[in-house]
Amino acid sequence: MTGIEPQKRNAVRGLIIQNDQVLLLKKDGYETGGVRYALPGGGQDAGESLADALKRECQEEIGSSAEVGNLVAVTDFIKQRATEPVTWRHVVEFLFLCSLPDDYQPRNGPAPDKHQVDVVWMPVARLGELQLFPQFLNTLIPAITGGQTQDIYQGRFVDTGFED
Repeated sequence: MTGIEPQKRNAVRGLIIQNDQVLLLKKDGYETGGVRYALPGGGQDAGESLADALKRECQEEIGSSAEVGNLVAVTDFIKQRATEPVTWRHVVEFLFLCSLPDDYQPRNGPAPDKHQVDVVWMPVARLGELQLFPQFLNTLIPAITGGQTQDIYQGRFVDTGFED
């Protein structure tokens, strides 16, 4: 694969499950059209721990503090960027189980992601029907929530869905 940017980026994602539902960011307004969904999270800043990065991202995107739990998956994610010419970014993603205060109501935080229009609870059983970014989460999340034993390292995935 050519055109991969030379610097890797660490990213954290929070898997927040309540009553067989997962908390997702709803995104819209892409040039290619359609609604997409993503887990809360984002890039780790220099000098920031993974847990601190996830807490900051949750505060910004979903307007709530999150209790960061166990690390459940790590992936090498090669992400196509919306650039001309096409470039690719190598992102190492760390997925943590998280919990929210009992009284949390879904809402955008003070600094939502680009294209973020809402925060929603989605039944885990419906994930296969969604355009979830990155797409490999459609099978990974039900496996984790279903208690299936798995390796923490999930391998390398390539996704051509633009998220920038």
